Amino acid sequence: MIKYQKTAVSLAAAQAALLCSGMAFAQTAPAPAAAASAPDAKTQKIETVVVSGRRAALQSAQKIKQDADEIVDSVNADDIGKLPDHSVTEVLQRIVGVTIDRTMAKGDPEHYSVEGSSVNIRGLSYVRSEVNGRDTFSANGGRALNFEDVPPELMAGVDVYKNPSAVQVEGAIGGLVNLRTALPFDYAGFKAALTVGGNYNDLQGKWSPSASGLVANRWNTDLGEFGALLSLARSKTTTRTDLWQVEPYYNIDGTHWAPKGAQWRDSNFDRTREGTYGALQWKKANVSSSLTYFESKYRMHWDENALFAQSSPSNMKISSDATYGANGALLTGTLTDPADGGINFGADTRYMTRDSKTRDLGWNLKWKASDRWSFSTDFQLVKSKTNAFDSTVATGLVMPKETLDLTGSTPRVVFDASDLAGLKDLGNYYWAFTMEHLDRSKADSKVWRADAKVNFDNAVLQDLQFGIRLTDKSATTINSAPSYNWAAITQTWQRGWDINHLAYLNDPRFNAPTTLHQFKNFFGGQNVPSIYVPDVSLAKGYPGTYADLHKYHDILCTEQHGGDASACGPWTPATFGTDPEGTNEQHEKTQAVYGQLRFGWEDLPTPVDGNVGLRVVRTDMKANGYMVFKNNAPTTATTGVPVPVVAAFSKPLDAAQTYTDVLPSLNLRLKASDTLQFRAALSQAISRPDFSQLQAYTALSLDTQKHTLTDGTVVIDSVSLSGKADGNPLLKPVKSNQLDLTGEWYFSKTGSLTVAVFDKELKDIIVGQSASVQLNDGNGTPVNFTVTSPVNGAKGHARGLEIAFQRYLDMLPGWLAGFGVQANYTYVDSKTKPYDPIKSAYCSGTSTGADNLNLNINGCDTDGRTFGNLPLINLSKNAYNLALLYDYGPISARVAYSWRSRYLQGVNVNGTNGGDGQLPNAGGGVAWALPTWSDAYGQVDAGVTYRFNDHFSFSLEGQNLNNALARQLMQQHIGYMTRGVNYTGRRYTVQASYSF
Repeated sequence: MIKYQKTAVSLAAAQAALLCSGMAFAQTAPAPAAAASAPDAKTQKIETVVVSGRRAALQSAQKIKQDADEIVDSVNADDIGKLPDHSVTEVLQRIVGVTIDRTMAKGDPEHYSVEGSSVNIRGLSYVRSEVNGRDTFSANGGRALNFEDVPPELMAGVDVYKNPSAVQVEGAIGGLVNLRTALPFDYAGFKAALTVGGNYNDLQGKWSPSASGLVANRWNTDLGEFGALLSLARSKTTTRTDLWQVEPYYNIDGTHWAPKGAQWRDSNFDRTREGTYGALQWKKANVSSSLTYFESKYRMHWDENALFAQSSPSNMKISSDATYGANGALLTGTLTDPADGGINFGADTRYMTRDSKTRDLGWNLKWKASDRWSFSTDFQLVKSKTNAFDSTVATGLVMPKETLDLTGSTPRVVFDASDLAGLKDLGNYYWAFTMEHLDRSKADSKVWRADAKVNFDNAVLQDLQFGIRLTDKSATTINSAPSYNWAAITQTWQRGWDINHLAYLNDPRFNAPTTLHQFKNFFGGQNVPSIYVPDVSLAKGYPGTYADLHKYHDILCTEQHGGDASACGPWTPATFGTDPEGTNEQHEKTQAVYGQLRFGWEDLPTPVDGNVGLRVVRTDMKANGYMVFKNNAPTTATTGVPVPVVAAFSKPLDAAQTYTDVLPSLNLRLKASDTLQFRAALSQAISRPDFSQLQAYTALSLDTQKHTLTDGTVVIDSVSLSGKADGNPLLKPVKSNQLDLTGEWYFSKTGSLTVAVFDKELKDIIVGQSASVQLNDGNGTPVNFTVTSPVNGAKGHARGLEIAFQRYLDMLPGWLAGFGVQANYTYVDSKTKPYDPIKSAYCSGTSTGADNLNLNINGCDTDGRTFGNLPLINLSKNAYNLALLYDYGPISARVAYSWRSRYLQGVNVNGTNGGDGQLPNAGGGVAWALPTWSDAYGQVDAGVTYRFNDHFSFSLEGQNLNNALARQLMQQHIGYMTRGVNYTGRRYTVQASYSF
């Protein structure tokens, strides 16, 4: 039996339009699209009523949920193409069971995303995306759409399917997100709408524009009825994130723990999103056809300036007046580092751009051959591409000390007069490092499907639907190699053996442009000092500016070696498109057949209906890549442990596999009354690996540990035969056996209470693990290499509870009847268990790479102690939404609060890992990687719309009105310590809409 934890939260808020950015005039609610998972899904029977825009949206969304064959939640636009939030991700977070992640990229939780990025359904990231019932994706190495790329202004609604049926395309263990657009025949005749607006960011003090429009019409001719629709949208958003950040804590004396510093930064984000959607429809007699074209363009740029600590924890000293908390962690104190000449900092300028584009062309033809038989065929082309450039240039800074105050809700660095003077002195700064990253991806897909349905003249059997679906998909991703190419210009640890001193900014030989960056209005009014950072032109000017900066190293290196430049290797940029390590080519074909029978016993005292189906899909995968072997053994004669003789090589690696999945499903509904019904669903589902996980590239190496005798003899102490695979082209899908039970009470047209419990039993979860690869030496003797790669190596579960409630207080008189409430709550418990558990009390070695399995799976503290027992990534145990509504007369308003509990962002991610840990009792150095968490977060949004007449309305909205701080935590054995605090400020939107 599943035990569900009691919580004190109220029933939460949900699935529908919270904020509003469209019109709210009285209108006839158009019937929503049929369930998009099937070309000929059951027609929704929605009464035609005249209500205000938002009530109509809630009513139609509730009717979709009530009448659907599967378990589904919806958000409908409250007017023409006007979803209630500024991004599809923000819309989705309002739906019960759905949470969003607010980080810029996987593996880099340090950079905050204001509008949200990835989507989880019921705690799982195995989410599939559709547009109008057709599978779609972004060229990001994954299989789903980047929802932040999609203009919400083009959408008529969003449906989230939480259990599969046989007619639905496979691949969604967590759930399916279907984005619906309008079609010309959705309107009785000519329809047009225009919305213009502006977005204001309080922290930046900037305005940015947005506009969207739609025009549609239909005509009766001798050739049949024709319809056409065109919708355009363009919006620009600017946001800023300020960050206070604390470095991980180290055990400094056996009792006390202290971080190796604290730091701050600001990041400015500019996003331009453009969308084009066009649709043509035709119908004559029993034949109909539609042609749709959807295009989204996403251009993003962000820049960052930061001061960050680079202290040496082994040499760090804490002042005698330091104070500590009950857990032994530093609260206040001053850090010094006499051994290294002071506390070392970095001061960087980062410049990043990304351009993405996705195009989706779909054609559908339907023929109702008779009263019993109907047929349809559908063809789709998808092309997606993205390009990114990420460039960081940094100066360094040595300061005598750093004083920390970690007692408040946000960490602080305290500066006295000498600190401020030191920060203004160019003589304290030096040119430190560069780091570049480039990536380019493209993906395309061709899909054809054919479906048929036969209706039965039977009291029980309703209809049988069956069909086939064929796909051909290719994806190529090219990353720079190394992916993020960090390269020192001059660093303190290079002094004395590589360079004679640092490249100080006050040296006229090293006069590249710098900027005194002022952190204006930091955290809405805090004062932090200005710092000297590289001018942004140096980051934009790659590779030329990089080469010029690295010449500073060459000058100092030549001086260190008495004028001999031969010992000073020149800087080499990362390769891009020429190194097989950075290239991932995938080709996938699938062939699916399905059959689904709908049935019902309508004459029973408590009618029962449902569907039972089977989907069988065959997948053919091919991956093109390389296997590379490097022999790093000494080339001179050696003694000691024998060294296998294996010649270095680089050869193409072509991998292929074929597998077939059989996926049954059963959906049942019991109608206790016209307003009360219960559902039960059983199914099996799969989620294929991301293309990034299927890369066919394996790097093997032979390394030796050795020492040299006084006579010059090299003695081999040991031989290491290891390797790493960035992906595994033989990965199989993650599989799930699923059970869903719901109770649904629809007590009014916009009032309902629904409860759902679910259990997803997962197997073949993808984890990192070791395996053996054999090569033959020069004598033909097999040599075994231990290779780390992704494998289907764990099982687990996600179980939980969902409760959703909504209603208007229609029983109250007059204007009081305009008040309403929406609430929802989700509880999810998860666990993973490796097939071959890997855990020890302490980590070992100084590698933070994929080969350190204990570290990557369980996490390790800075003293080497292992954590383990971690939940699934991005899963909050508790989440809820609460919204207060008002819709009466010309006024429509919302105040919404969305909250989710703490969740794991990752292990061994950027910023909370390293190789400078120290085992207890002088046990030596050790690598560490802290589990990094997002703390509980709740945000208040609100909106009000005034309808002047049936054509014109004006709205005002606000986001993050409670000025919430997004806190990041790092798990250590002394507790969950603050890693960072993000401040984004409030944001406002004004809009005017006109419809005719």
